[in-house]
Amino acid sequence: MTQNGVREAVPAAEGGGERDAAGDSRHGTRRPGQARRVLRWSAMTLAVLILGVSAAGYLYYRHLNGNIEQDQLNLGDNKLAEPTPNAAGQTPLNILLIGSDARDTEENQKLGGARETFGSTPLADVQMLVHLSADRTNMSVVSMPRDTLVQIPKCTDPDDGEVYEASDGRVMTNQSLGHGGPGCTVATWQELTGIRIDHFMMVDFAGVVSMADAIGGVPVCVDANIYSRDSQGHGSGLRLEKGTTAIKGEQALQWLRTRYGFEDGSDLARAEAQQMYMNSMVRELRANATLSSPNKLRKLAEEATEALTVDPGLGTVKALYDLSNEMRKVEPKRITMTTMPNRYVGARVEPTEDAEQLFRLVREDIALDGKDAEKTTGKAAEEDAATEKESADPAAPDSEIPVLVQNSTGTDTLAPLTGRASDVAGLLVGKGFDEAIADPGAAGSEATTLVRYPSADLEGDARAVAESLGIPASSVKQSTEVSGVTLVVGADWREGTAYQAPKTDKPDNTTPDSAKALNGADDDACMHVNPGFTW
Repeated sequence: MTQNGVREAVPAAEGGGERDAAGDSRHGTRRPGQARRVLRWSAMTLAVLILGVSAAGYLYYRHLNGNIEQDQLNLGDNKLAEPTPNAAGQTPLNILLIGSDARDTEENQKLGGARETFGSTPLADVQMLVHLSADRTNMSVVSMPRDTLVQIPKCTDPDDGEVYEASDGRVMTNQSLGHGGPGCTVATWQELTGIRIDHFMMVDFAGVVSMADAIGGVPVCVDANIYSRDSQGHGSGLRLEKGTTAIKGEQALQWLRTRYGFEDGSDLARAEAQQMYMNSMVRELRANATLSSPNKLRKLAEEATEALTVDPGLGTVKALYDLSNEMRKVEPKRITMTTMPNRYVGARVEPTEDAEQLFRLVREDIALDGKDAEKTTGKAAEEDAATEKESADPAAPDSEIPVLVQNSTGTDTLAPLTGRASDVAGLLVGKGFDEAIADPGAAGSEATTLVRYPSADLEGDARAVAESLGIPASSVKQSTEVSGVTLVVGADWREGTAYQAPKTDKPDNTTPDSAKALNGADDDACMHVNPGFTW
């Protein structure tokens, strides 16, 4: 955030410059920030992919660092805990990309018009969460519609200490930026999703088009000739022939702003076109990772650093370059673009149950492309690890393993089954565990059957007992409550000679269809042109 509030702005919407305090509906006048989603992505992606190699010399490096605006990461009171590292000590990265529709510079007024809104409270009309997996094999992007109704939490402006109380009921999420800065947008996301945000990057509109030009053109496809203009003058003016065209400059801007002419003319169709553009742009960047002209590269570095506002953790060229290296580890085919599932509430939208499913997958670091759909986390992950773990302690011969069998078959409504410990001890003897005996002590209750052992030197013996009865390795537990290998017959094995491990319901780790996932490697996608806008 600059001394005047938020950095430079984005232009007015397609078809006019009107703008109200909360934003228009999807069926009304277009909002500017929504239409620029991918241009802002372009700025940020170019910044993280190119900045590192463009910093030639210490003084120039310091100069570029000075261009980058910084603001506090989280202005809310709720601080989420850091995620638990995976087995390799890695943690995921969550970066919130924010596009502001502020109109506070002459340049942006020229680009977007809407003079009557000059200097007004900015809105976070573009919000996209980029999730980089802990193992850096995949990336997920979740876009939140700008008119999503949310509860904005209490936020404190870091510049002047002004306190913005929590919103009275649900309001549009784009208003969060006006509650002290981008850190309140971060706080709002965390409250809604339960996802810990590690960084944010906010970008204005000035200079974005020239940075997009540096790519040299982004291929896009339409399934028919398109001219985005109706009889009332609505439309971006985009004019393309059927097929694939590499667009840049004004044409790229028109593509990203087009609503009239794509599909049914809704914001959802426009978002689909923007996601196609972004995926294509990422592929182009990876294919052309360097620019041959030093002067061109330096100019791009200047524009990129001047366009960004970031949290202190990303406040240097080196930090941005390091982030770019992490992001470049992900192949396009492992990038998944989605939109938060939503339903209409009047002219606005709210998250659906599918949205919570999407948020959970991100929280648990499960890839949205389904490539690790069987992945488990938390307690389930520990149990799976235990199942696969090879014991360092070799088991003694079965006939030499003492086993104490306890009757814990009681439940809340049923008493322990008389003689059950003796029956199971007899099963073990029949399997060669000659030293298995029933515990003569009082019977108890345990929901599931377990094999307990007191120390690591008896782990192999305990696993041998479990394997002989078909008890899963995840039910073999070390415990100080026993003095030797102890089989605890639980309420799930009240009868029969064969143990049936209880079935556990695995969570649904598939990405909801309503998230409209788009794969980053899909270069065959083509926008459907509304017949009313063809030529």
